[in-house]
Amino acid sequence: MAKNVEGFEFEQRHGKERVRVARVWKSKDGKQHFVVEWRVSINLLSDCVNSYVRDDNSDIVATDTMKNTVYAKAKECSEILSVEDFAILLAKHFTSFYSQVTTAIVKIVEKPWERVNVDGQPHDHGFKLGSEKHTTEAIVKKSGALQLTSGIEGLSVLKTTKSGFEGFIRDKYTILPDTRERMLATEVTALWRYSYESLYSVPKKPLYFTEKYLDVKKVLLDTFFGSPKEGVYSPSVQATLYQMAKAALNRFPDIASIQLKMPNIHFIPVNLSNKNGQFVKFDDDVYLPTDEPHGSIEASLSRSRSKM
Repeated sequence: MAKNVEGFEFEQRHGKERVRVARVWKSKDGKQHFVVEWRVSINLLSDCVNSYVRDDNSDIVATDTMKNTVYAKAKECSEILSVEDFAILLAKHFTSFYSQVTTAIVKIVEKPWERVNVDGQPHDHGFKLGSEKHTTEAIVKKSGALQLTSGIEGLSVLKTTKSGFEGFIRDKYTILPDTRERMLATEVTALWRYSYESLYSVPKKPLYFTEKYLDVKKVLLDTFFGSPKEGVYSPSVQATLYQMAKAALNRFPDIASIQLKMPNIHFIPVNLSNKNGQFVKFDDDVYLPTDEPHGSIEASLSRSRSKM
């Protein structure tokens, strides 16, 4: 909230960015290991105006203290927990421990370490790095009010058929032909906000949000691809994006809103010819993959009275 300082409207926050922490848990017999790697960003809204205008730092939580708190709280977590629960735990600590802090904003990106299989068996302590990342943001106020968002970054998907684009506006600058047969590729970024509005309404089930993340990702993928044999036709990235967002809201009643970004990553048909004639004729087979320029498509879908 802005404050009047010397006749000016003044707003401020401070925090610590990109704190990297890894945490290993072990099963009761010590044989099976579980690992997470998180990149944590913290921002605090606090009553420390004097540090800006009076050279008085007595109300500042040092950003180095924030960094150390991440490691201390990770150590205190004796049982494996979701990235959402860790974000809430950190934010709750800052708003309850420091009288000056009114709101804590904690963002975390989880690196996708996945357990490997060797000879058909899950390895007890071996992991490989996956692709898409699990993200979260917890905003906690001193009153206990909560806004919790989860998401996916870098979910790259592609289908080689069942996609088209036609009937769009044409003018003197348009050269793109209509088609009902093209490759569709995108890198999905998804953000969904949960309907829980206080710390006291959050589900207590262990790893609830980890399971929900996997379930949401599955719904998004299933909607994008369709059935294994028949697939599903996409008349545009826009239409597919909307169906994915709608499927998520229909499937999960505790998600209040969802935002999807789905750039149209182009695979350009290759036709090659020289003075002797054409020697590569495109037949839905040879493409030039590109990553830029790309189409930019994003939208959000909310239940009534819900805002991202």
